[in-house]
Amino acid sequence: MAKRIITISREFGSGGRFIGKEVAKQLGIAYYDKNMINEIAEKSGLSPEYIQENAELSPRKGLFAYAFSGRDITGKSVEDMVYEAQRKVILDLAQKEPCVIVGRNADYILKDREDVLNVFIHGNMPEKIQRISRLYHVSEQEAVKMMADTDKRRMTNYNFYTEQKWGKASNYTLCLNSSQLGYASCEKLIMECSE
Repeated sequence: MAKRIITISREFGSGGRFIGKEVAKQLGIAYYDKNMINEIAEKSGLSPEYIQENAELSPRKGLFAYAFSGRDITGKSVEDMVYEAQRKVILDLAQKEPCVIVGRNADYILKDREDVLNVFIHGNMPEKIQRISRLYHVSEQEAVKMMADTDKRRMTNYNFYTEQKWGKASNYTLCLNSSQLGYASCEKLIMECSE
């Protein structure tokens, strides 16, 4: 069965967002990433700035604090409301049109659909450090810190809401090392696997 929806999960600095955007462009399908933020904000009633910072990443406090932070009498936290709004937006987008969705636990949210190709993109440390340093104009030391912080927050969010392990190969259809394969080969493989 052809895959209408491609989800891309990625390590920070691996180029997953760039690869996803290129795949969508080459296939002539919609691309969703940060452009979902306003819709999620609208559905949750929270500001786009808050969604930008928190929809894909856990709070900086860690898993234990995440599990117990700011819950109301129903047991829901602001993060739970954001996740639920994000989930609805992703389900609606997948229903509406073929697309590439980057991050935001889309692989898990769409797990019951047969027409989804779930991709995880990772890379080697030296290449990721170089990429982050270049893109964000930071030192190598700062790039390492950014990478560790972002990936830890992505992992905490993913593990908390999916009860799966972020980056574990069995959660995805395809796992690609962008450092070893190069972006063009990653794009080609994803497109071939989606046919």
